[in-house]
Amino acid sequence: MASSGWLTAPQERAWRRYRRMRTLLDLQNARDLHRDSGLSEADYDVLSTLTEKPDGRWRARDLAAQLLWSTSRLAHHVGRMEQRGLVARQPSPGDARGAFISLTERGKATLRAAAPPHVASVRRHLIDLLTPGEIAALDSIAGKVITHLAGQVPAGLPPR
Repeated sequence: MASSGWLTAPQERAWRRYRRMRTLLDLQNARDLHRDSGLSEADYDVLSTLTEKPDGRWRARDLAAQLLWSTSRLAHHVGRMEQRGLVARQPSPGDARGAFISLTERGKATLRAAAPPHVASVRRHLIDLLTPGEIAALDSIAGKVITHLAGQVPAGLPPR
């Protein structure tokens, strides 16, 4: 049956379990994150990605690309986060259409408070269930798939 392009029974089982696991894991981590901090996954992604720069500031289009979001999605989400005092938007000197997004002190404090329970959720629902060998295998598998898909990302959205 493999010659027809269909998955073998073990391949199909692995694929279906992976999809179910991903959905359940994402839902559980999102519930825990919201319960523990009031943040959405998108909020956490923006805040944590902003910390990847030493000054906590990204050019908006680069932040959108890093998150694999459209600039429109980022603009709308950042606007809501701005209203909550988590991030600030500053105009880009010499680029009337560009902007920089940065963490506010409130955003830093919110992320500092949200990170420990979020990491605990990731540990509880994934990491602590796996052996060191399984974690290494997961890392290897994820790296292989990310490398393969890096060339498949739509133009303007580089891989993370």
